[in-house]
Amino acid sequence: MDEEYDVIVLGTGLKECILSGLLSVEGLKVLHMDRNDYYGGESTSLNLIQLWKRFRGDDKPPAHLGSSKEYNVDMVPKFMMANGTLVRTLIHTNVTKYLSFKAVDGSYVFNKGKIHKVPATDVEALKSPLMGLFEKRRARKFFIYVQNYNENDPNTHEGLDLTKVTTKELIAKYGLDENTIDFIGHALALHRDDFYLNEPALETVQKMKLYSESLARFEGGSPYIYPLYGLGELPQGFARLSAVYGGTYMLEKPECKVEFDMEGKACGVTSEGETAKCTKIVCDPSYLPNKVRKVGKVARAIAIMSHPIPNTNESHSVQVILPQKQLGRKSDMYLFCCSYSHNVAPKGKYIAFVSSEAETENPELELQPGIELLGSVDELFFDTYERFEPVNEPTLDNCFISTSYDATTHFESTVSDVLSMYNMITGKDVDLSVDLSAASAAEEGY
Repeated sequence: MDEEYDVIVLGTGLKECILSGLLSVEGLKVLHMDRNDYYGGESTSLNLIQLWKRFRGDDKPPAHLGSSKEYNVDMVPKFMMANGTLVRTLIHTNVTKYLSFKAVDGSYVFNKGKIHKVPATDVEALKSPLMGLFEKRRARKFFIYVQNYNENDPNTHEGLDLTKVTTKELIAKYGLDENTIDFIGHALALHRDDFYLNEPALETVQKMKLYSESLARFEGGSPYIYPLYGLGELPQGFARLSAVYGGTYMLEKPECKVEFDMEGKACGVTSEGETAKCTKIVCDPSYLPNKVRKVGKVARAIAIMSHPIPNTNESHSVQVILPQKQLGRKSDMYLFCCSYSHNVAPKGKYIAFVSSEAETENPELELQPGIELLGSVDELFFDTYERFEPVNEPTLDNCFISTSYDATTHFESTVSDVLSMYNMITGKDVDLSVDLSAASAAEEGY
């Protein structure tokens, strides 16, 4: 281990594995270490016995739940937008060859006490029970504007500069009511709170376009895709990529102490009495706790069920977003469900998650609105984890620390963190102008 590397990566969470892969492809000499004996860190995938050990101690899972090894329960479950940044990154790095994807059946939103399909196009807007007749017409006009909008073609702008006009001003032009704004902002543009309303409208329009283009990609019921056997496959795919380009992996390395020189710059990592030298450190917050601050807490419930989430059209895989306003909260709540159709549970079994930013000290009570939508459950586990973000200055200490995973059940925020870290480390941007069809063969592999 006593060698020199350009970068040492600590932790095999998804963010760290993507960065390790990208940096290896860039030609940097990478050493990747983890104190655990498994891949994935916080974003690992557990079988049934591991799940029981984590939440129920020495108890054994009941036999009626089926074989332990048929379960792949993701601890940070997130769907991928079919045309989104993560899929582009997978294609850019060719990690798609290690994975098989399948479309997610449904995308829903909670509104006025009921679950509704998210309308994403002008045609769907006209059919949606979310809106009355006149509101449907107004929404249809807005959707057509968004679908036709092209940043580089002023003829599609209708005289509006979306880098200056706020989202609130753009929506006011179409006279949409609060109810419609709520599902557009949270279930289509996937904003996590309402700050976006006072920000330039361009980002919201781009996010809506990403949603509808991703939806059109598979002509399925949602814009999302998900790997067969769950997200545990992703860190391992990037680990394999890193190895192909000469990266070195070491699991079960205790302590992993970051060493600093006289100027306070990271210069290596010591484990078991050996020190590997480097010029840059990439890690999750748990490896450098004195360089991060707590910014929040995620509460989540994990359910094993024998049926799909009710009112989702029998969807075997689905996301339901519960916008903050609908629940009188400060942040959205998310429902995620996956099943044997994605090989994450035995036949007839479904894994559902309810997650949210914790706003009280009682997560079980706080998550109740989401849990009530699940119907009867076979087993229910509760969990919270704290969220951290870096407070250091990487230019001074050469430490590049990822932000903890948020409560969302989609990947867009996670990948933007990875890409900004890549830019800080290399001074370059990842080229994401890829041929999206390069991943379609795998994605259609049912």
